Amino acid sequence: MAEKTNVEMIEEHRAEIDDIDRQIVALINERAMHSLQIRDLKPGARMGLYDPRREEEILQKVAKLNEGPLYSEHLREIYTTILKVMKEAPSL
Repeated sequence: MAEKTNVEMIEEHRAEIDDIDRQIVALINERAMHSLQIRDLKPGARMGLYDPRREEEILQKVAKLNEGPLYSEHLREIYTTILKVMKEAPSL
């Protein structure tokens, strides 16, 4: 049996990345639904829409979950962007 070429191995990795991207998009949208539902519930719970302590808690939790190879600062950037987008998202 012939060994795979670098091009074939690259294509396999790309196919895996495409599958992972599909999963990430689905999970981000699932997360967004929960976030929007929480936003809709906050006024009835007499809570402000923006909670900087909760945002920092999320960022710290993500850093603790990180096992690499990304640096925690990079994950923080990604999650900061996700949280920013959610603040700007229209309600359900």
